[in-house]
Amino acid sequence: MNDENETKILSVIDDLLRESGITDPRSNNNLTTITLSGDGSSRKFWRIMDGDRRLCLAVAPFSDTTKDFAEARAAHFIGLHLLEKGVRVPEQYGWNEEHGVLLFEDLGDEKLHDRVQVAKGAVNWPEGVRVIYGATVEALAEMQIFGADGYDPDWCWDSPCYDATVMTERESDYFLRAFWRDCLGREEPGGLREEFEQIAKQAALIPAGYFLHRDFQSRNIMVHENKPCIIDFQGGRMGPLAYDLASLLIDPYVALPFDFQEELLDIYLDRMENLIAVNRKAFVREYLLLAMQRNLQIVGAFSYLSRQRHKVFFEQFIQPALTSLNSLAECELFAGMKVLKKTVQTAVRLLPESGRK
Repeated sequence: MNDENETKILSVIDDLLRESGITDPRSNNNLTTITLSGDGSSRKFWRIMDGDRRLCLAVAPFSDTTKDFAEARAAHFIGLHLLEKGVRVPEQYGWNEEHGVLLFEDLGDEKLHDRVQVAKGAVNWPEGVRVIYGATVEALAEMQIFGADGYDPDWCWDSPCYDATVMTERESDYFLRAFWRDCLGREEPGGLREEFEQIAKQAALIPAGYFLHRDFQSRNIMVHENKPCIIDFQGGRMGPLAYDLASLLIDPYVALPFDFQEELLDIYLDRMENLIAVNRKAFVREYLLLAMQRNLQIVGAFSYLSRQRHKVFFEQFIQPALTSLNSLAECELFAGMKVLKKTVQTAVRLLPESGRK
């Protein structure tokens, strides 16, 4: 976004603040606008302050491309839908369709990830985040069920559902392209693509009639008034249940201990059983398939963001993501995936060397 465009967007924000009643043109508001970063997103964010008081946040597309505007529109309409269904997401205060600018509730600065970093100072640190994580997985179950009711696929800016095409093009191919080729500089192992296709084929059979956030991890959960609030849902679509749970539990930002992951999976299933019928044994198998897909996506995304977009913050999490991927590859479900196992083991060994190049 160039200076001219940013000036225009800030003017639109000013109009929305008045139209929504957040600011009064007759008063002398001591307004300041603070630019915020958006993690891996290219969208533009601002915090609107009146003196020391936080009024709201504003977000705008990075550019005036069709894709960026579609993403902004998805954030608006999916957010309104989730609010209507009782899901705790930020309230919306204003929307400008022409410029794709949205005003929404300022939930502060504490992410679930931040809460974990503080807790990790203790020996048995999961105890310090047990309650908030339990509340988060319960909120996830409710979002997946209630959010699916009346969901309109036309709101999606990317794809209307999570399917084999997404699994292949946006996850396993992403791993091969952004990590294996561009990050490690290696040729594609023979037979690996066929094993990825086998995994995607099995995962695509999982029922996908639920709301899927698709980036449900600790940096997309705000802690507000000691409760979880879900953000960055603009990539939402219909999909299977276990994917978002896997995103949270194998999240390399926090590297939850395996026994804590199992505990949270049980809490999630307990809540889900109050909403729908659940076959726990079948769910665990689905979870492993979708955790594999998600893990491949994570490694690809962190490699792309750190190496191509030069967002070096993400580089430190590639190794934890590979450790998680290696653990998954050792599961009995993937016993026949010999090339996958060897590839991941090689990646764990080669990544430190690639970082020294």
